[in-house]
Amino acid sequence: MSNQSVAIEFADGPVEGEIEVLQGTLAELRLARGEGRVSGKGFAVASSGPCRLEATIEDAATGLGANAALVSVGREGGAFSFFLRDVSAEHPILIPEYATAVVPAEDDRSYAEIAEAVRVRGLCGGLQGLACQPEETYENACRLNRDMMCPTWLGLSRDMRIFRVGYSKEWGYWGNVVAAYHSPMQKVPETGDAEYGLDFCIGPGASCRVQVTRRLEDGALPILRSEQREEDMTYHLTAFATLETQPLRLDELRGSDWRAVYPNTFGHMLQPEEIEEIRDLMEQEMRGRDEEVVCCIRVEAVNTGEVPRYAWFRSLRPNVRAELAPFDGATGMAGFESGRIFAVHRLQGGPMPQEEMAVLVAPGEAVTLDMLIPHQPISRERALALSGLDFDEHLRACRTFWRAKLRSAASVRVPEAAVDERIRAGLLHCDLVALGKEPDGNVLATIGWYGPIGSESSPIIQFFDSMGWHSLAERSLNFFLDRQREDGFIQNFGGYQLETGSALWSMGEHYRYTRDEKWVRRIKPRLLKACEYLLDWRERNRTDDLRGRGYGLQEGKVGDPNDFYHNFMLNGLSYVGIRRVSEMLAEIDPDESARLDREATAYREDIRTAFYEAMARSPVIPTGDGTWCPSSPPWAEYRGPLALYAEGGNWFTHGAFGSRDSLAGPRYLILSEVLEPDEPGATFLLRSHHELFTRDNAGLSQPYYCRHDYAHIRRGEVNAFLKTYYNQFTALQDRETYTFWEHYFHASQHKTHEEGWFLMQTRWMLYLEAGETLTLLPAIPRAWLADGKVIELSDVASYFGKVSLRVESQLSDGRIRAEITCDGPRKPSAVELRLPHPEGRRASAVAGGEYLPGRESVRIAPWSGRATVELVF
Repeated sequence: MSNQSVAIEFADGPVEGEIEVLQGTLAELRLARGEGRVSGKGFAVASSGPCRLEATIEDAATGLGANAALVSVGREGGAFSFFLRDVSAEHPILIPEYATAVVPAEDDRSYAEIAEAVRVRGLCGGLQGLACQPEETYENACRLNRDMMCPTWLGLSRDMRIFRVGYSKEWGYWGNVVAAYHSPMQKVPETGDAEYGLDFCIGPGASCRVQVTRRLEDGALPILRSEQREEDMTYHLTAFATLETQPLRLDELRGSDWRAVYPNTFGHMLQPEEIEEIRDLMEQEMRGRDEEVVCCIRVEAVNTGEVPRYAWFRSLRPNVRAELAPFDGATGMAGFESGRIFAVHRLQGGPMPQEEMAVLVAPGEAVTLDMLIPHQPISRERALALSGLDFDEHLRACRTFWRAKLRSAASVRVPEAAVDERIRAGLLHCDLVALGKEPDGNVLATIGWYGPIGSESSPIIQFFDSMGWHSLAERSLNFFLDRQREDGFIQNFGGYQLETGSALWSMGEHYRYTRDEKWVRRIKPRLLKACEYLLDWRERNRTDDLRGRGYGLQEGKVGDPNDFYHNFMLNGLSYVGIRRVSEMLAEIDPDESARLDREATAYREDIRTAFYEAMARSPVIPTGDGTWCPSSPPWAEYRGPLALYAEGGNWFTHGAFGSRDSLAGPRYLILSEVLEPDEPGATFLLRSHHELFTRDNAGLSQPYYCRHDYAHIRRGEVNAFLKTYYNQFTALQDRETYTFWEHYFHASQHKTHEEGWFLMQTRWMLYLEAGETLTLLPAIPRAWLADGKVIELSDVASYFGKVSLRVESQLSDGRIRAEITCDGPRKPSAVELRLPHPEGRRASAVAGGEYLPGRESVRIAPWSGRATVELVF
């Protein structure tokens, strides 16, 4: 414990408020500059001009560790707190937004002198410093960030029978195939009901050099291409999923019954008796189908040298103890003693004669191995029929199948291949694990190998809507409604309690895209039950003992940790869900809509009050430009970020100290429309988050939970957004196949929640609605408008209907030209098109609208439906 005196400098009076101290005692408070009075812990400065308070604090906890002395300065419009141990003359606590500074009492400088001392240091760090830096690029992010590799998931879409295909970097050669019912791996009696995969080997084996590359066909399709180079021998691998007896066709896609899929997802919340009720259905959907899904792998070993070289192959075998039959060289079949076959091998069109082989290949010649793997072992008779599968025919059909899916969606083309391909690949990745029975059953928008979550499925469903797949989006939303409890609560995963509001939000977004009144009428009773549940939950928390600690806010957990607190993410999503339902009912039930609107407005005010109270109680933190800014906790009960331990605790989880603060924190209040993007609280949220919990503005651990991305775009902070955009996907995604992991330390594969937010980030940077204005290209990189570059959106879906845009840079002629169409019945009032010059130059002439040089944009108002814009430089 120690005694310490500090001075609080205000740039200008009058000012009044009070001082409170935790983990210490306020022994004396006096007015050292200015005119006014001090009484106990209260102060009131009546004079204008600079003023100064000096406080002496005794028995203060100023050592290292948790529960340090915290001083709170309560004042209207500028309340803040600071750790007493943080006060120093060398690094004064300067808060320009509040025109306030804190220094040791012996430091007699005024606020103006302190501010000038910080200014002359010329620091340009922190979030503000990003605006001074060059725009982030894909290449630079790749150079600096970790490089992840992930198995590739292959399947049919809608069908839970999926394959995970990959190779081990440690061994350095192909490969491994795992059959899974979405989440759980295949297991059979022959392995003692142990989950298993199948391993094979191509090439001579582990060596000093690994030269394996992978790529998706067309840069997007779920058809895997790989090349494994072994000096003169190059092994070309192709892998895809198809049906056992017929090539893929969209009009014959069946899928899996969603009721059988859900219990096969990790994190589901079915009780044992519920699973028992559908046991027969599950067995039929998993193992009783007339036709298996088959993974087809072809390896073509090509001799690129000038002398004969050997190619080596080893057949597939289980990677767990199993009762195996001898390899059948007469048929190329590998199976169990039971007689069931788990793989068929063909070498040069005939049966593979041995399970391990060396084949001499002449220069310029090739040898081909086909491996056909049914999702579960099949009878010998079926395997004999499978051995006749026409690989090329099935590959052509598979290619046609996935290309047709892309043609059914809106088209987005951007001039950077690293992003352009990821958009289409991402859409198909999400579609691959959107599981349900065709043509019109419920669909589970699964997230990696987890089941649907109202929160984590939201970006996936919203991107389906953005790309015009409204039916698929609706079917995905209907799953949440059909799983709704009788009391209105929606909960499908791991005890998470935020799904109700999240699902309502996505339903409201779907309505904004479609204006489907018939759908709203059909689901209205369930919407109202959900809203009443949320409002009753909130009402239980409108008690006087919660004033200042989350009055009127719901308490509950939003993720894996059992943190049952008044969480800002939970309440922001509940609020926006109710607000969207009010909007959905405006036409069909105006009275109910108005009631929910009033309830939502009151709810929003309580959340805002709780947030600003919590921010005032939270310690300010230093930022990279030499100033300090307020911070905030993830829930109303705590003082400051948990990771700063103002009130102790053990908060490290999911690979980071700040996971709770960053991933499930109050930045969701901006996305959920509780905070305006440019209000002071939002600014402090972004600045403190950048300083504490990002690297190059990319979030920690599971970065796509961080909602600073949306705020940056809405605030026009393009550099900050691009830092986030490029540094997150390059570090979390397999750069060759575009598959996302959940965390930087791997965890769930094929994590479509992360991919969904990447896709929504891309959507926002290309087009974003703001009230009655449609903004186009609000956050694209300047490099996308270099000479000869083209950006093209064709029939993307928006709140205002379909939108098409073609922008062509003709800077060799000094021009950038754009054609815009948005001519449906719900046209916006205005369109604002941002066209940033690659070198930051301003246009010398503009045609087609009003030029806004500060935003590098052209505004067209009123909007008639079509426009041509041309900038001259």
